Amino acid sequence: MTLFRPCIDLHQGKVKQIVGGSLNDEGADTNYVSPYDAAYYAKLYREHNLTGGHVIALGPGNKEEALKALQTWPGGLQFGGGVNADNAAEFLEAGASHVIVTSYLFENDQFSWERLEKIKAVTGKDRLILDLSCRRTEQGWNIATNRWQTVTDTRVDTETLHQLSKHCAEFLIHAADVEGLQGGIDEDLVRHLGQNCQIPVTYAGGARSLEDLELVDQLSSGKVDLTIGSALDIFGGNGVTLEECIRWNQN
Repeated sequence: MTLFRPCIDLHQGKVKQIVGGSLNDEGADTNYVSPYDAAYYAKLYREHNLTGGHVIALGPGNKEEALKALQTWPGGLQFGGGVNADNAAEFLEAGASHVIVTSYLFENDQFSWERLEKIKAVTGKDRLILDLSCRRTEQGWNIATNRWQTVTDTRVDTETLHQLSKHCAEFLIHAADVEGLQGGIDEDLVRHLGQNCQIPVTYAGGARSLEDLELVDQLSSGKVDLTIGSALDIFGGNGVTLEECIRWNQN
């Protein structure tokens, strides 16, 4: 069954919800800036046993907040954002259950199997999550790196999903084109992931209501979990409440 997975998105040292495709060196279009720190959300998720959530650092200046969240719930949250073979161990030791990696795996915009093996040597397969966040292209979907601005040649197709599933514990996949817009999920992508992912996968992007949890469950035959961000009441949204998501998971 599809589960709701929580998130803590950090940008410029604050918990925020942004429009994913707008992120660049200058900033981002922002839906919500929280008055609370990352530890507040980590504590909230811990109290309700909302497992499998991710803390994502969007650009520099977020490490202190990320570490606060990880230390608040050791083993309860995943961490991603600038993770590489040199710093992965630090975040695992700080309390991350897994580290999430994308851009490091690409060298000159080409996927590097050498780098994958290098980080896997540090984390092991069981504590590594590959972020295959993508943009829609004429070919289907291609992995987008560099804060989703660089669309690579690596396609999120059946072959890629099968190959990479042998090297990690889970996939995290943001649909960058709809991320933060609250305009609905990418149904084709969710269906594709449900049919082709052999390991746990969390989809993020465009979710706006409890009905979207039902839709993801239906489209993926319960194989894909869903993160809801901007539409959630704890992030200033009015599409769905955290309480409803907790009840969904419990049922």
